[in-house]
Amino acid sequence: MVKKRIIPCLDIKDGRTVKGVNFIGIRDAGDPIALAKKYVAEGADELVFLDITATVEKRKTLIGLVEKISEEINIPFTVGGGINSIEDVSLIIKAGADKVSINSAAVKRPQLISEIAREFGNQSVVVAIDTKYETNDWFVYVNGGKVPTQLKSVEWAKKAEELGAGELLLTSMNNDGTKNGFAIDITNLVSISVNIPVIASGGAGSKEHFKNVFLQTKASGGLAASIFHFGEIPIPELKKYLKNQNIPIR
Repeated sequence: MVKKRIIPCLDIKDGRTVKGVNFIGIRDAGDPIALAKKYVAEGADELVFLDITATVEKRKTLIGLVEKISEEINIPFTVGGGINSIEDVSLIIKAGADKVSINSAAVKRPQLISEIAREFGNQSVVVAIDTKYETNDWFVYVNGGKVPTQLKSVEWAKKAEELGAGELLLTSMNNDGTKNGFAIDITNLVSISVNIPVIASGGAGSKEHFKNVFLQTKASGGLAASIFHFGEIPIPELKKYLKNQNIPIR
């Protein structure tokens, strides 16, 4: 079994870390640089930075903040938000990111996935999929979860892999921020449909939720925000618990 990764996520708005529930009701969660340093010290495997309003506000990712965080950390660092071109990716990689996460731009112009993969390697392209269950299926949403599409999530996941994505970040909008657990069904469907790593996101509220997603799906990473930001589950405690459940952890 592949060693599982524990990944904190910094959702950034106006230069601060924030967290909402079901993509709405945003509240402040602290200084992103201080949180990034804390997560490295606690043994996080990777860090994800998502500028959650960049696409909606039609602006670029906060490059200055990416640079400041990358100077303070020594773990793989994924950055997303407002990335629409190879030029955007180049700036973010130069600022210190190891990978970029693309979502809305990939849906609007799927060839962007292939362009980034060709230029920077498949391992640097993470396709983020915001998915919502409605009318008996899971559909892809764009623009920070505000705009529905007709794309079915499993089909889009397969297409993203074909086009060169090295990894998928799958967030269930139904579960996001609820702390009721990851969406096991869609995470399982996507992770058995592709041959690239899938990070499960949305709904983590307990150590058992991580155990369940790792035992019941092929997800290789579990991403969470508020439970880490507000100190509800310290990362060392979570890793120790998972090891005791015989789940291989980095």
